[in-house]
Amino acid sequence: MAIFAIVVDEGSFRAAAKNLGLAPSRVSETVSDLEKFLNVTLLNRTTRKLALTNEGRKFYSHVVDITRNAEAGLNELQTLSQKHIGELKISLPAFLTSSVISNAIAKFALQNPQVSLSLSYTDQRMDMLDEGLDLSIRVGWLEDSSMMSRKIGQSKRLLVASKSYVAARPSPNHPSDLTDWDWIRFQMRTNTIEFTGTTGEKVTISENSRISANSANALSYFTGQHLGLTILPEHVVAEQLKTGEFVHVLPQWELKSMGYYAIWPDKSRRENLTLMLVRFLAEHCQ
Repeated sequence: MAIFAIVVDEGSFRAAAKNLGLAPSRVSETVSDLEKFLNVTLLNRTTRKLALTNEGRKFYSHVVDITRNAEAGLNELQTLSQKHIGELKISLPAFLTSSVISNAIAKFALQNPQVSLSLSYTDQRMDMLDEGLDLSIRVGWLEDSSMMSRKIGQSKRLLVASKSYVAARPSPNHPSDLTDWDWIRFQMRTNTIEFTGTTGEKVTISENSRISANSANALSYFTGQHLGLTILPEHVVAEQLKTGEFVHVLPQWELKSMGYYAIWPDKSRRENLTLMLVRFLAEHCQ
């Protein structure tokens, strides 16, 4: 019945299968088995869409109540039991694959063996409600949102370029010296950058970008190909700085630190599990 309800909510077997982490054929067979058991047709199937029959519409209204009550019961049990059980669907930026946040998630999984975690590492912004996500980790500076949120940490951003790219140009002393340098821009932010000097002086310049990308890992790669300057989180370029492949440009000028935020719906599908993970991340990622 729960699978049937999700098929109706998602509008197709394929979308429901993605939500559930099952094969579309499995989802279709499950609904067919339910129809055989009830001896009624619940869904009219066409090549383009699914439509509820009259019987299906009546049955769905009751099934929704059952599944919502079951979810509420699971959430209530979480507060009464020391054992945490359930599944959480989480999205994170791709560049956090190897990071303090992923380390914390690994610790959480070890401490809670009966909690299943479905992790989507992507630099594309995912719609939490459409994708059925319980939690999303967002990076940058939080915009106004109807979702619940909590800051779980922050990271320095560094201006870097390859050693050979820097060596081929006059050594810069001020952000204004970089206006004619090539930039590799992250597509999800503006092309203006604010620097803060040691005396508190603030300087804003615009990137002269010939290449832009929607992935932090891509920015790092093209920087290694000597194509220009880029701005990346400190942990992403730590190894290249250590080996000397990358150079920290204008280290005496700071860029605004980047925040890491946990975002979740006001009424999460797994409310107590979600809050437990958020608290765990806030404790371990500062």
